[in-house]
Amino acid sequence: MSKKTKRKAAPEPEGYKQTLHSLQVELVKLQRHLIKNDLRILILLEGRDASGKDGVIKRLTAHLSPRDTRVVALGKPSDRDHNSWYFKRYVASLPASQEMVVMNRSWYNRAGVEKVMGFCTDAEHEEFMRSVLPFERMLTGSGTQLFKYYLDISKSEQKKRLADRRIDPLKQWKSSPIDKSALRRWDDYSDARNEMLTRTHSEDLPWHVVRADDKKQARLNVIRHLMARVDCPDKDAHLAQPDPDIVFDFAEEHIQSGRIAP
Repeated sequence: MSKKTKRKAAPEPEGYKQTLHSLQVELVKLQRHLIKNDLRILILLEGRDASGKDGVIKRLTAHLSPRDTRVVALGKPSDRDHNSWYFKRYVASLPASQEMVVMNRSWYNRAGVEKVMGFCTDAEHEEFMRSVLPFERMLTGSGTQLFKYYLDISKSEQKKRLADRRIDPLKQWKSSPIDKSALRRWDDYSDARNEMLTRTHSEDLPWHVVRADDKKQARLNVIRHLMARVDCPDKDAHLAQPDPDIVFDFAEEHIQSGRIAP
């Protein structure tokens, strides 16, 4: 990699590694509590291309038991999937008792990439929007704790990260044909995001928006927020305090104010 193309790494937040270690200890406590009490946790991570989902997942799961933790990142749907109930292929990946599952993109693909790229019809999109909250209420009603995070980045930050993918041989596996349209169709993705958040956010099934231009702060605060929301008697309540400027519940006013990237 030439000096001209190499991008200088962002400065590390003071105490980042120590804070991350402390929060990962809290996650281990959470997993012990989850296993002991036969609980189920499902985390959905959504966001634009290059919003940092992989980095968050890596820090969330780094020290958890692989037998009781699963990361789900489904590929392109098959012809059989297209001819089945939309949620069917996701149901097989739902957590069993004592499990934590993290979905790197989820059924909300239909509200984002599929809508923008024309991979679903308007009728299929509308049916999804109508049925997704009832579907999620079936999950929570049966005992699954569901957390929905949307990682939000600015257009300039996405441009930088997508450029990094093209020149960094260790990141090129992340590149896909969809990347080429990410910036070109920025406004379309913004419109789809705004509709998704507005129509699928509710008091009982909220979207938590994460301002993710700073990757490291996003990672720390997703973990803090998760620990703040779960009932874990052994947790350190002081550590479980997310920065409200980085993680906050969705509200339409945040679209108008620019708190969510336009």
